[in-house]
Amino acid sequence: MTAEERTKTGPAGASGIVRPPRHRLDQPKDPRRKVLPDYDPEAFGRFSERIARFLGTGRFIVWMTLVIIVWVVWNVFAPLPWRFDQYPFIFLTLMLSLQASYAAPLILLAQNRQDDRDRVTHEQDRKQNERSIADTEYLTREIAALRMGLGEVATRDWIRSELEDLVKDLDDREALLTAESDEDH
Repeated sequence: MTAEERTKTGPAGASGIVRPPRHRLDQPKDPRRKVLPDYDPEAFGRFSERIARFLGTGRFIVWMTLVIIVWVVWNVFAPLPWRFDQYPFIFLTLMLSLQASYAAPLILLAQNRQDDRDRVTHEQDRKQNERSIADTEYLTREIAALRMGLGEVATRDWIRSELEDLVKDLDDREALLTAESDEDH
């Protein structure tokens, strides 16, 4: 059976086999159900940068140190029924590990975003440097062309020296003519 015969007989065809409907390539597929919730990657990136900036401050270290000191002092000196984490401080260790396990990826994400910004900045700087170099080379060629053109044009000093030479020649001729006329008299 040819493709033309299949389209004439319908989806079941001559053999009675039901074929799935063909998807058109010029239309988008229906959206699939997503397993994970949607989130804005930029908003999440900004959030991670704020956390990474806070984790890198002295204020965070002071607060973390104070929390740990209070935790340990409370669980050592508080009345026994009020203590929630006994001496090996396993719950404190768990909390610090949890904090570290979230902090490390957030810091890496913030560093990746900073690397992307740096890459864009370096690319823009490189393009600006290339434009500056091209402009400098163009101006250098223009100045060289002007100097070559000025070499063929009479400058003020050259004209002055030529006029001085002509005045000197005229003075010499006048002196020569007066000397000849004095000899004739």
